[in-house]
Amino acid sequence: TWNDETAALVARVAPDPADVPVFPTYDLEMQYEVIRTVGEHSDVPVPPLRWLETDDTALGVPFFVMDRVDGRVPPDIPPYAMGSWVSELSAEDRAAFQRATVGVVAGIHGIDTTAVDTRFLEFDLPGDTPLRRHVENQRQFYEWVCADAGRRYPTLERAFEWLEANWPDETAPAISWGDARIGNCMYANDGVDPVAVLDWEMAGIAPREVDLGWMCFLHEFFQFLLGQGGIDGLPDLLRPADVASTYREITGIDVGDLRWSQIYAGLRHGIVMARIHLRQIHFEGAEWPDDPDQTFMFADLLNAMLDGTAWD
Repeated sequence: TWNDETAALVARVAPDPADVPVFPTYDLEMQYEVIRTVGEHSDVPVPPLRWLETDDTALGVPFFVMDRVDGRVPPDIPPYAMGSWVSELSAEDRAAFQRATVGVVAGIHGIDTTAVDTRFLEFDLPGDTPLRRHVENQRQFYEWVCADAGRRYPTLERAFEWLEANWPDETAPAISWGDARIGNCMYANDGVDPVAVLDWEMAGIAPREVDLGWMCFLHEFFQFLLGQGGIDGLPDLLRPADVASTYREITGIDVGDLRWSQIYAGLRHGIVMARIHLRQIHFEGAEWPDDPDQTFMFADLLNAMLDGTAWD
């Protein structure tokens, strides 16, 4: 409530630098600006923005404020692929749910970066293409994680080598959501239509396949974890061939088999999870395993992708 006005609002607050934040920097101004850009230049649903405060006087850290949006989100814990509203959808509704989500990603990618100023999303790093700079950003992120942890991660380094040795023919760059997964999308309480796209801290400029590979891999990550416990989950959801086919139907653009981008997603997710493990140690919720690769829980899956056996 302020100045006799009342509204239901949400604040996005930067993490305390003393609490082992996941990312080296937390650019709230970038997040605010990309939400504004997507909201103004596409039909993709994003929360209406109110204010950005870069001064840390009020809360001790920067923050921004947006309108609250009502809806339901696929849960991470326990994973949505078991005992959630997603797993309880009918086959028809789940197909509509998947198509609508791929449509959201296509809508973000459909913003004309030649007509909209997206320079704030570019990584000011070495590299002669957006994908080269995107990967260099991840390489520097990885080195930062290793430096703080005092450890290196063999499977992640193997993934860097594989990506370089199998560099793809790059397609046209687009605004990349960055953390493009169904768990970062809010859906209508009584349906499957997206009502808000959330979590933009990993946004950038990249080929379209980067977001699509991330979406498919993050689902496969949950499937892998559930499979370790003998749970089937949702094996027919977000299969890469289906996602690529739907994306082609919506946009007319062929994104291939998404294998390279899924391995890149596995690398990126592994770096994040390795950092989260260090954060858990900071809060006394975890210890170091003998094998550093165990900190991100899916080294076997990523190695199978690198070997080529995962695609069977």
